[in-house]
Amino acid sequence: MITKRYSFILLAVILLMAFTACAAAVPDNLLKAINQVEASGKTNGTIVGDAGKAIGPFQIHYAYWRDSGVRGQYQDCHRYDYSVKVVTAYLNRYAYDALTRKNYEVLARTHNGGPKGYKNTATKKYWERVRKVLTS
Repeated sequence: MITKRYSFILLAVILLMAFTACAAAVPDNLLKAINQVEASGKTNGTIVGDAGKAIGPFQIHYAYWRDSGVRGQYQDCHRYDYSVKVVTAYLNRYAYDALTRKNYEVLARTHNGGPKGYKNTATKKYWERVRKVLTS
């Protein structure tokens, strides 16, 4: 007989598996373009920006990392492979539809400006920089 506790655990495992299966990948060329804009293409070593408020190859802020829900420590964002997981989780959380439609503009502007960054006119210049890298 399955108890309520085990039913809850089973449901949690199923939901986690469903979320993992539904996670969309961020296109590699977009990741490379964002990395080029954020860190001049550097992918390893200590990369710090925004007066010490952002780290790693994608210049991830602490709040962004925390919102991503990726296990680990904030300092792990210095590693390219870990940062890709953070960006992927963040964009799946806040721009899943744009990921599935491969709407690079919304994805880049969300990365730069936060959950509703694609609506912020201040992120248009950022998108233009990313677009330029994508088309060069």
